[in-house]
Amino acid sequence: MTDRIELRGMRFEARHGVLPGEAVEAQPFEVDIVLEVDLAAAGTTDDLARTIDYGDVFRRAQAIVEDGPHVALIETLAERIAADVLAGHAAAAAVTVRVRKPRAPLPGDFDWAGVEIRRERDRA
Repeated sequence: MTDRIELRGMRFEARHGVLPGEAVEAQPFEVDIVLEVDLAAAGTTDDLARTIDYGDVFRRAQAIVEDGPHVALIETLAERIAADVLAGHAAAAAVTVRVRKPRAPLPGDFDWAGVEIRRERDRA
């Protein structure tokens, strides 16, 4: 599949992390989502119903990061986002989710710590 819908650099404030203080004080999280989906029908009909509404994808990611239960790992956030997007959008063949933590508690200068996962829909 070569068609993609991309949401890059979504920024959310949340309380996730391994250290006790990370559950108390909100910190920024950045999320990218890339959906693999056939966009030919949407492109030829100009019909939102023939594609995936990226506003809905944004709201789903935001709800998981900002309103979902505390998690220790950004790996868990990525898994939850990927599972929710695939469950909510049958047209998506696969999804790649990146979660970055710009203020991860590391002992030095860095841009961000992050994970990237890719999950495919089980077509069986």
